Amino acid sequence: MAKAKAKVSYVCQNCGYVTASWLGKCPECGTWNSFAEQFETKVKEQGYVHFNESSKPKTVSSVAAKPVRRMETGIHEFDRVLGGGIVPGSLILLSGDPGIGKSTILLDAAMRFSQKQIKVLYVSGEESEEQTAMRANRLGTCTDSLLIMTASEIGNILLQAEHEKPGLLVIDSIQTMYTGDLETAAGSVGQVRECTARLLKYAKTSGTSVLIIGHMTKDGNIAGPRLLEHMVDVVLQFEGDRSYAYRVLRALKNRFGSTEECGIFSMEQGGLTEVPNPAGLFLESREQEVSGAVIGGCLEGNRPVMVEFQALAARTPYGMPRRTAVGFDYNRVNMLIAVLERRMGLDFGTYDAYVNVVGGIRVNEPAADLPVLMALFSSYRNRAVVAGTMIFGEVGLTGEVRRVPAMERRIMDAGKLGFERFVVPDAKLRLPEDFKGKVIRVKTVEEAIHAVFG
Repeated sequence: MAKAKAKVSYVCQNCGYVTASWLGKCPECGTWNSFAEQFETKVKEQGYVHFNESSKPKTVSSVAAKPVRRMETGIHEFDRVLGGGIVPGSLILLSGDPGIGKSTILLDAAMRFSQKQIKVLYVSGEESEEQTAMRANRLGTCTDSLLIMTASEIGNILLQAEHEKPGLLVIDSIQTMYTGDLETAAGSVGQVRECTARLLKYAKTSGTSVLIIGHMTKDGNIAGPRLLEHMVDVVLQFEGDRSYAYRVLRALKNRFGSTEECGIFSMEQGGLTEVPNPAGLFLESREQEVSGAVIGGCLEGNRPVMVEFQALAARTPYGMPRRTAVGFDYNRVNMLIAVLERRMGLDFGTYDAYVNVVGGIRVNEPAADLPVLMALFSSYRNRAVVAGTMIFGEVGLTGEVRRVPAMERRIMDAGKLGFERFVVPDAKLRLPEDFKGKVIRVKTVEEAIHAVFG
């Protein structure tokens, strides 16, 4: 007698939506051509470890009476982003582009925990034990409290974790993990969801902190179902250009702290090095002033950073002018060009416009509007900004310059780096007497251009 065919379903690789037949567009998230075939099987009873889950509710006061002490990694920039350290029993996801330094920073943190005699189990599904040990020797020294293991089957990993009882479990990476209870390949939506769910249950019931590494897609999203980001407690993302040494660590989600903090690192031969004071990190000294270059005061997390914005306006040899932005929002560049054309009478219809943020970082905050606009005007008119000038402010479609947060902090940090002229939005500022006469407050784009270029 012929065997019964396995039931087939189709799963959206972006959000995890399941349908009985293939669809061109996902009705849940709107993504095209994202459905993949999946054979449905019943998940077997999890026999690798048994937990005694408490079913009795508790009062908040009884739970709050037991203070939770965070585990500091010793990497101050990493601890800052986490909110002071790793919370016991938390599930943390670290994502980033290939080669950005995800495995390096987690192995470094694991080695530092081992030096504090905290047992760590580092599981890699991509490297052998010898390769992991080679990378550990390059980063520094560790003790026997660090255990390394090459495995991909989640049941075996959790069985070893239950036996060793580590204080920290590191999974590198979640896309290489699989469970034999599902017939799909490792990295599929079902496998990533099921493996993460088992790691989450293990973390919450055992009190062991679990750090997992997630891959990025070509679109810049975390590979796997969107549900993955909802399941974990903290989502960290490494940003930066591999052509540059600097990396920025951000918290996209943090149940135990703020998402406004960020950590800045430099990739050196011996691994990632912390940059505790990044205010003037991305500035380059020049012998003479050049057009199209403007220094802007931006915030990376809660810390001011002076960033150089460069713009180039060149006559186009084609009928349609090009607009290119690196490290800055392309749509905001088009908006700023429209403001210059409408408010200042410039004609960018025959000019290509290129905008670049020096240093390989990406700036998303509105305070970068005014320096980018000034850089475009400077290149168009071929007039350089006076050295020692720092500019920031949000630009509206009506041409007004709007206020931004932490204005005093931006100005004072720029003053420590030697800046003597500040073009900022019109607002009441509490600054020392040393800054009197150096701060120029402007309300419109016209006033800002007049203040900078005369």
